[in-house]
Amino acid sequence: MGDNLRDIPEFIERELGESLHARTEALGTFKEMGAPDLCHIIKVNVKPAIKETSSYHYVSGIDASSSASLAAYLNSLTYAIDESHAWFSKGAQWRIRSGVYCCYNAFSRVDVRVEVKIPGGVDSYAVSIRGDKQEATPTIWQETYISAMLRAILYSDDANYRIPGFRKMDPIPDVDAEKRFFEAAEQLFFRAWALGSNPEIQVPTIVNNHLTSAIMKYCQESFRYDLAVKFFERLFVKEPEVASLLAQAYIGTDEELKAINVLYEALKQFPQSYALLHVQADFLRGKGKLEMALRLAKRAVNCAPSEFITWAKLTEVYIDLGDYESALLTLNSCPMFTFSERDLQRMPKPAKAHLPIRNDIDLSLIDDETGREHEADPALLRLPAPTLRGTFASAYNLLTKLVSKIGWDELLRCRSLVFVMEEEYRMQKEAEESIRKGQQSRSKSRDEGIPEEVPARNQLLSPNGTPIPIIKISTESEREREREQEEAEEEARAKAVTEASDKTTDDNADQSMEDIKLDDLSLNSDKEDKDQDQEQDQEEDDEQKAQEEQEKQVEQQEQEEQEKKPDSEIKSSGDEETQDSPQHVSSKGKQIEKPSIAAASDDEENEDDEVELSFSFSNKRLCDRWLDNLFMVLYEDLRQYTIWRSEIHNYQTMQAPYRRSGTEWEIYGDLAMRLHHRDEAKDAYQHCADQKFSAKALARLLEIYAEEGELHKAMEVAIKLCVYHERWYNETIFPTTIAYNLNKLIESDGLAKVQNTLHAMNTSPAVFKLMSRYLTRAKTFEIPGTAVKSHLDT
Repeated sequence: MGDNLRDIPEFIERELGESLHARTEALGTFKEMGAPDLCHIIKVNVKPAIKETSSYHYVSGIDASSSASLAAYLNSLTYAIDESHAWFSKGAQWRIRSGVYCCYNAFSRVDVRVEVKIPGGVDSYAVSIRGDKQEATPTIWQETYISAMLRAILYSDDANYRIPGFRKMDPIPDVDAEKRFFEAAEQLFFRAWALGSNPEIQVPTIVNNHLTSAIMKYCQESFRYDLAVKFFERLFVKEPEVASLLAQAYIGTDEELKAINVLYEALKQFPQSYALLHVQADFLRGKGKLEMALRLAKRAVNCAPSEFITWAKLTEVYIDLGDYESALLTLNSCPMFTFSERDLQRMPKPAKAHLPIRNDIDLSLIDDETGREHEADPALLRLPAPTLRGTFASAYNLLTKLVSKIGWDELLRCRSLVFVMEEEYRMQKEAEESIRKGQQSRSKSRDEGIPEEVPARNQLLSPNGTPIPIIKISTESEREREREQEEAEEEARAKAVTEASDKTTDDNADQSMEDIKLDDLSLNSDKEDKDQDQEQDQEEDDEQKAQEEQEKQVEQQEQEEQEKKPDSEIKSSGDEETQDSPQHVSSKGKQIEKPSIAAASDDEENEDDEVELSFSFSNKRLCDRWLDNLFMVLYEDLRQYTIWRSEIHNYQTMQAPYRRSGTEWEIYGDLAMRLHHRDEAKDAYQHCADQKFSAKALARLLEIYAEEGELHKAMEVAIKLCVYHERWYNETIFPTTIAYNLNKLIESDGLAKVQNTLHAMNTSPAVFKLMSRYLTRAKTFEIPGTAVKSHLDT
């Protein structure tokens, strides 16, 4: 078609400008970095009778520092109009009449737009969330430039930021562009907290935000920590809290002494900065000083108890120490945040989509066959773990680390030791209910006697001055009821005598014995009631003393537990709600340990249990619902993993081939990777790559091969991914997964060896050109390893 762009994706609109109206309405929904840049064009035909059309596509990585750079991109599209294929045609039948480039400014929360009329002038303005037009000042342009660069760097390989028809350009193609980016970032550094931060951080700060994340990612994936050192040294003079970032850069350049000195000086000024404490704790963990790292991690939690990352860091330290029970308790205390999806714009359904394929791409390398290779077992497709996001994904990763260290059975045992299980909780509630009923019955009987006893002491006294036990009346009434019951039984026995006369003597004997017992009880009732009144007062005094002694022992035990585990003082607001009363909680713990005692109905046994129950639940917690759900997610993962490994073992025993579809192998690879079984994951990804093309499986294999130093296999996988990126309009060279792992190979093996390996693979000229871009960039930006001589080839 002559009205389409060549080699550029686009979506044809049903109505002119509907995508621009949809973007204006969506501006108020953007929470952080905003949606990708939008490029909208209107095309007209040379024949006036043909209706004009409009289309749009997404783009990132374009220099948005001025209206001229954006207008230049729009002007470049005029050369991409597809020519008519008719033999009698003398030129293009369609041309671009006008275009609008939209770029979201995450600082000022406005959408900067550049409108170009061809031929004609250029108009630039900013659109607020209310749809009002504003002037695009130099400050707004600087903010817009940084916003565009951050989106291109942070979301270059983000699976949550993938949309069809998304054209990605290289954000920093040369050294001059890099210098310009860092200069602009330095000017806006202290305002970057307004951009937001990673999902694991609740409150963005000047050292934890999207700008610092992008700078650290750019420097870490290129192994150019010296660039970060120069950048943060200038900012450290203005703000000492930047020492956490500067220390990480120093450690990356193996200047550990400088890092320690910087942290020492900064902590004297900011002792409550958890970012500084985390850098110091990570450094100590790397040196094997886990006890010291533990103290720092606890201090960081005290400094920022509402942050997830502080609790997660403390959990990691406990796992390193092998204190898995404390790790579970700390993980349960993590504050969880709702994951905010990436800012993406909802568009009206287009009339059609145009996704062209470049002619020089070798599609045989990424041939994605349809059929059985895309089928999978529904049980594997329904695994809930891949849907976890944000803090829940991070918490699940910590839980899988635990199970990889100690196994499922031991994890369940630790869970039962630190958390109240559902069955235990039910049994405890039943025991508490029985204890409560027993106490109510005793207090009721006491209350019945006390009101009558008080006036007796004031009014009716015996000759020797002691009060008359009025409670005797109640006792005699009970005896009368017992006699009436016995008389009813005697009448029943009398009727039975006529039927069984041989038992009459025995019945009369029994009746006489019962009469004797009743008479004895009535004769001794006066003495018993007097003793009962005195025993009642003594019991109340003893019970009060026992309760005071019980409270002292509870406080003493809690102090001992806190001395053994100082982190027990650290708890979130959710823990405080579940621990209103230490005595109440501790009573549950003992009842859980001895359910048979709790089930006893005897009042005296229940009183003893209640005293003992208060000493055993000081280290028990109520497990949060989200952690319970993660245990179920982990169970599903382990169940499917166990079934898979058992099937492989059985087939190997029978010497039969084990067959699965490519999609199933990919799911098994992700499953094994989540459970930290790297070798099994590698095997699954290799089977997947052999049976179908999977960008995810290849990216995982590239990472594994680069870490293992398998240069040839890594280059084969990188070539396929490079062609795949080119097919789907991803022209970004850095930062990408390909560039990061190639830089890792260059650092370890040297640039010369990587280049020789690429030459030896005999790829097509087009593929060789695509791969050479990564190596050329590494040499231009002086990635570590580019200066290594060819002696590494031997």
